[in-house]
Amino acid sequence: MASLTTIAVLAGSVAVAGFTINGNIEHGSLRADSSRVEAPAAKARVVEVTGEDFKFDAPDIIPAGLTQFRFINKGPSLHHMAILKLNDGKTIDDLRAALANPGPPPKWVKELGGPNAPDAGRESNATVMMQPGNYALICFVDLGGPPHFAKGMIRPLRVVPSKAAAAAPKADATITLVDYNFKLSNPIKAGTRTIRVHNAAQQHHEVELVQLNPGTNLEQFMKWMDKMEGPPLGKAIGGIAGMEPGMTQYFTADFTPGNYALICFLPDAKDGKPHLAHGMTQQITVK
Repeated sequence: MASLTTIAVLAGSVAVAGFTINGNIEHGSLRADSSRVEAPAAKARVVEVTGEDFKFDAPDIIPAGLTQFRFINKGPSLHHMAILKLNDGKTIDDLRAALANPGPPPKWVKELGGPNAPDAGRESNATVMMQPGNYALICFVDLGGPPHFAKGMIRPLRVVPSKAAAAAPKADATITLVDYNFKLSNPIKAGTRTIRVHNAAQQHHEVELVQLNPGTNLEQFMKWMDKMEGPPLGKAIGGIAGMEPGMTQYFTADFTPGNYALICFLPDAKDGKPHLAHGMTQQITVK
């Protein structure tokens, strides 16, 4: 099985040192110097974030509440936007110090999901309930050199109180994450679909969605990942980055008819092997 570093060339969702893990925005007219925002909304507030080599362009401050992060990968490398909540008053500097030390993440770091990796030039999204506090946007992609956060792809985000309320999106299907499998509530049909992702497992998991090339199945794709020889046999669509047990998030994607792969690349809590090595891959067919 290819190493996590090699696998990240496609999926971009690796764990480093035990982790899985900008001023204004147009939506809501939020300013970076805001201390409190009151913006009632029936739907999730939309926050756009762009990623490129090697930085995020994102707001400094957003209001609390249901938020859809739209992540645009300007490339040219593969990137994702993992969200970490920093509890106990910790800051981005504390996180940088923790990342410099190998080992499990401190207890004050909480994996909150976020938009998983789309190919360069593509967009992914995740709808997340954001509570007031300090957060970090971070890219853990490692393409054989230092991980992207070590090159500057890490950014603080502060969430301030807000009374705005929004209803959760209506899902077309639910993907339940378990140790070590994906369980679909029903087949996903072609079209623009909103997928609910719930982690019912005992440890962190993610879902990276890959659209397989026509005529390609999951077995062929996994064999290609072992050596990465020749052109890719699929393209990264997105999904939900690593999140802790009990969490639920949503993502929306355009599904065209064909085969797709669901993959979890996160390291196992017991042996450190990627969850795909424990069988956490699944092929689905969209009609």
